[in-house]
Amino acid sequence: MKSTWNRREFLQRTSAATLAALAAGSPLANVLTGCKPGAKSTADTVILLWMAGGMAHTETFDPKLYTPYKTGMEGNRVLSTFKSMPTVLDGIHFSEGLQSIGKVMDKGTLIRSYTAADMGHILHSRHQYHWHTCYEPPQTVAAPHLGSWIAKELGPKNPVIPAFIDIGQRFTLGEGEELKAFHTAGFLGNEFGPFFIPDPSQGLDSVRPPVGMDAKRFERRNQLYNELINNSPVGEFGSDYQRESLKRSMEQAYALLNSPESKAFDLSTEPKESYNIYNTGKFGLGCLLARRLTEQGARFISVTTEYEPFKGWDTHENGNTRLADMKKQIDGPIAQLIKDLDKQGLLDRTMVVLASEFSRDMMVEGSPDLKVQEQVPQPDILSDMKFYGMHRHFTDAGSMLMFGGGIKKGFVYGKTADERPCKTIENPIKIDAVHQTIYHALGIAEDTQYEVEKRPFYTTPDGKGKAVMELLT
Repeated sequence: MKSTWNRREFLQRTSAATLAALAAGSPLANVLTGCKPGAKSTADTVILLWMAGGMAHTETFDPKLYTPYKTGMEGNRVLSTFKSMPTVLDGIHFSEGLQSIGKVMDKGTLIRSYTAADMGHILHSRHQYHWHTCYEPPQTVAAPHLGSWIAKELGPKNPVIPAFIDIGQRFTLGEGEELKAFHTAGFLGNEFGPFFIPDPSQGLDSVRPPVGMDAKRFERRNQLYNELINNSPVGEFGSDYQRESLKRSMEQAYALLNSPESKAFDLSTEPKESYNIYNTGKFGLGCLLARRLTEQGARFISVTTEYEPFKGWDTHENGNTRLADMKKQIDGPIAQLIKDLDKQGLLDRTMVVLASEFSRDMMVEGSPDLKVQEQVPQPDILSDMKFYGMHRHFTDAGSMLMFGGGIKKGFVYGKTADERPCKTIENPIKIDAVHQTIYHALGIAEDTQYEVEKRPFYTTPDGKGKAVMELLT
């Protein structure tokens, strides 16, 4: 079992990694780095639908035996707290409340065997860092986000639209600093970092000057920004690459401000009938914005249900009632996103990935073979409805969905046990394989690397990640 890290230690080490990135200067490309000439690709764009907080597989896309609540029941008997409902795929059921997504599964692949890393005492921020960067924290080098690697290797599809757009996550909440640690391009440079849109309903505010600021004043502020860069720690101690990268990130934002494409950020122009389908909350509108930005040539878009401790998918209690609400937020918008992209002919070259950092179980914390310290009080006998649900962190199974961009249609990969612990028993898939499958579809070579601190840094640890070819057409 790996060493235990608390939040303070995690922040200290990731902050040190950020300073190390500054000291590293410009990453040097290895001769094998980047997309090989003529590399075949099946995708141009990736949309990541991030179920932040730990989405229980047995309550969503891998339902088990349903046991209705009854005061005095044994907790160990409860495998699923929702009925299972048929999908468009013969013999494949989803948990009640996800029927709309179930109707579009003929257009994608269901993965039931994602297994998260064993990193000791479970912290959401550490597992989210691992999922998004493919590297277990802490690292001596600031590891780039998946979206940043893609932005660096492929560049923008449309030079006006930021290559990496992050929708829905705020950093003013609990664990905000921990979340910032992986929402970064790391050593690749600021220009490949995320363009943040915390609230999709206010997306237009992200691409226009503040109220009361005219164009001339904004231009003066842009000039002042460049002066500040030159006088900042990056300007004083950073490399030419880092200074130029920071300036280019601002220039890209400035170009977007003055472009016709900026209208894509204004959801008020969406037809009412379509808008209403997506309007289930921030996440639903984030899916709508992702579709509109894909139409305009975005390269990588992340839409999150937003991680906030003890909210959303982070079900430490009242799991059944909380998940009923979460399903209402995601079911219609995700299904509509897939249908809209397909109707417009965009799904063939757009890969949509739905994932979460790990799953949940009612009784097991960690994995059956490597249990860790329990963080949630869960009685053996349920005396209150608040205990009815999956409240503990479970790392030995998890569900993912993948659509478009060369992914097989109507396909199911992996299997979990039907009895507790409902762990992976066929075709386990880990994060390096997930990342490399995405890179492979985009035509990014598996040996892509940069020299940082005089050693190669790959897209997956030591360059050992292998695409799961069974998932691809």
